[in-house]
Order: sequence, then C-alpha cells, then structure tokens
Amino acid sequence: MAELFAGVGGFRLGLDGYDDPEHPEFHMEPAGNFRTVWANQWEPGTDKRQFAARCYAKRFGDADLVNEDIHVVLDKYEAGEIEIPDVDMVVGGFPCQDYSVAKTLSRAEGIEGKKGVLWWDIYRFLRLKPSVKYCLLENVDRLLKSPAAQRGRDFAIILSCLNSLGFSVEWRVVNSAEYGAPQRRKRVYVYAEKTDEIWDLSDRLRGGIMQAAFPIKPIEEATGVELFAEPSENSESFGLGLKVSPFKTAGVMQNLEVLTADVVEDYAGESRVLGDVLVPTDQVPMEFFVAEDKLGDWEYLKGGKRIERVSKSGHKYMYSEGSMAFPDATDKPSRTILTGEGGVTPSRFKHIIQVEDGRYRRLMPDELDQLQCFPKGWTNSGMTDGQRAFCMGNALVTSIPHAIGKAMMTGH
Repeated sequence: MAELFAGVGGFRLGLDGYDDPEHPEFHMEPAGNFRTVWANQWEPGTDKRQFAARCYAKRFGDADLVNEDIHVVLDKYEAGEIEIPDVDMVVGGFPCQDYSVAKTLSRAEGIEGKKGVLWWDIYRFLRLKPSVKYCLLENVDRLLKSPAAQRGRDFAIILSCLNSLGFSVEWRVVNSAEYGAPQRRKRVYVYAEKTDEIWDLSDRLRGGIMQAAFPIKPIEEATGVELFAEPSENSESFGLGLKVSPFKTAGVMQNLEVLTADVVEDYAGESRVLGDVLVPTDQVPMEFFVAEDKLGDWEYLKGGKRIERVSKSGHKYMYSEGSMAFPDATDKPSRTILTGEGGVTPSRFKHIIQVEDGRYRRLMPDELDQLQCFPKGWTNSGMTDGQRAFCMGNALVTSIPHAIGKAMMTGH
C-alpha cells in the first residue's frame, strides 16, 4: 500500500495493524495481508507544522515516509529525480474542496483541475501507477452533495475519474458510532477496484465489500444516476438545477452506471461510549479542569441563542443557533472530534464532562486518541496537547478501514 495524506497513520494502523515489542501497549491486529511501503504527509507551512509527520515516523519509522508537498513529490517522480515503489493499493483521506476541472490539450491526461486541490494529486498518482488495483478513500459526507449550485457534481467528477482509470466503485456513508466506535463521526468511504468481473449493480449494492464490513437492513428502493463520460462534462453540467444530490448514503458504480440508495445500519456487535475511554479522575492534570468562574462562559456558548447582528453591508439580521448538551453525556458515544478540541479557551464545540466529584473538565489527548480508536498515547510523540487534538480532529476512526480490510480479505 501507499498512504497519501497520512496524518498520524490511521489507515496504516487500521489495515496493517501494529506490533512493536518496545511498545506492546500499541498492539493492534492487522486486517489481513496489508503492508504499507510508502507514505506521504505534509502540512502546509514551516517545519514546525510537521508534527503529524514526526509522530508517523516515530511510530512506523521514517524509511517509508516522504514529508513533502505531494504535488512536488509527483513532479520529482515524473522528472525521474526520485523513486516511488509500485503498489497494489492506495489509501488516503483528502479535503472536501472545489473539484471543478477543465479540458486542456497541454497535459497528456486531457484534463486539469485547480492547483492545490488534493483530489487531482490522488488521480495523478493513480495515473502514474497503473499497478494500483485497489483504492480506499475517506472524506466528509458533504462530498456527495457539493457544491450547492450543482448538487453532486464533485462526487460525479471523482467517479468519472476513477472510471476513466478502469476502476469500479462502492461507497458508503458510515457513522462510526453505529458500528461500535465510541464517537459519532460520519464520513464517506470510497472503495474502488480494477476488476474484469461484470457487476450486477443491485447484487453488489446489497452484497459487496461495504455490506460485508457494515451490515445494513434490506434495501427497499435504489435509484440509478447518469454520469457523463468525461470529468470535464460532469464539471460543467452534472447536477445543474438540482436541489438535492442524487447520490445517497450507499452506492456502486461500474462503467459509468450508478445505483444508489439510502441505507439503515444493522449492527449487533459490541458498542462503546465516551465513558469507556475516560482516564481516572485522579490521573487528570489540573489544567484540564474548568475553573468555576469560567463555567458561565461554557454554558453560554453551549446554550441556544438568538442575536441581532449586522452584516458588512449594514443589513441587520437575526443569528440563531440551538443548544448543545452541557455537559457531554458519558454513557453515549461522543460528538465528532474537531481540530480545535485542544486548549483552555471556552468553546461551543469542545467536549466538556462532569466527573464524579461534581467538577467539569475538558477531554485529555489520550482520550481523544481512543475516541478515534487509536491506542491510548499514540500521539504522545513530543507534540503539545493542542497539536495532539489537531491531529485527532483530522484523523479517521481506525476501526472503519480495519473492517473494510477484513471484508476485502474474505471477499463478499
């Protein structure tokens, strides 16, 4: 495997597993015969911003890791200045951006996307490495709906790109808490493979890799979606006039034919909650406890509001937002971790819990690690608490690729 936008190694941990005699506390079972041989992680900015890459190197070694902008790396590879090994599989989580694309005669692949949009680096990597037979990609579920002016356009572009390289595709929006994880985190996972098998789309939707990994109740209704053959055509025309994206929470695509449906989880395994990952109160440093004179600020930010505001143009309007749980329930899965979870500043979106003696506190980095199903202390690699929280806010729930990997190994 090659892991792109690797962060602190969530895909690698979930698929390869981890076995280091010097760190037995980090042991994780592999999903199958996966082996990561090349990885790329780069946080735009200075060397100080490369704390995720340093964590990755500390846990996995730096021999396989390239800590440089992927666009520059691929330029160097095409120029013959560096080597990238041939791999069977590419994995990665990439940002939801504007994927619009235009035709161009100046590039061999015939299309060119906006500079800095990381999907185009994934596409380029796949084009440069025809050895790749499998892809597993992760994104926010908004990818299926964006942009507002052309609902579903961005995902249609991605599907048509994968089709142009010979891939057939399954996707599923997964809320990790619905499959046993201690955090409610909804993300879309895109599984693609090169295959000579002709899919019956209805059978594949109901019995493919994603169904094996994440059981669902019987699908009552599925709909077809028409894609344009060229990514640029989808960019220009897909989704025009649509108020709702045609792409639902599960789907399959082969040879530009799409079948998609909204699905309901059917999980009967063990489930965990926020309380399962909490550190004993006597082990929590004082800086994580909220001072009594700051509790009012937390309560205000978490509460519902209706406030008159003035726009830049001078127009007055009412801003409103609903209330959030205060404190967070420890007998349920947590809310989604965001990158700003660290730091003492009161916040609407940070988690805050009440401990047995009545005090309130923020979550510790060791707890954030475990909410993403990383081993406790995984990001304790020399980072600040804020950097650890940032890494977990960007990470994925490792049990999700683990389940997909196991389904790949056993078939469908």
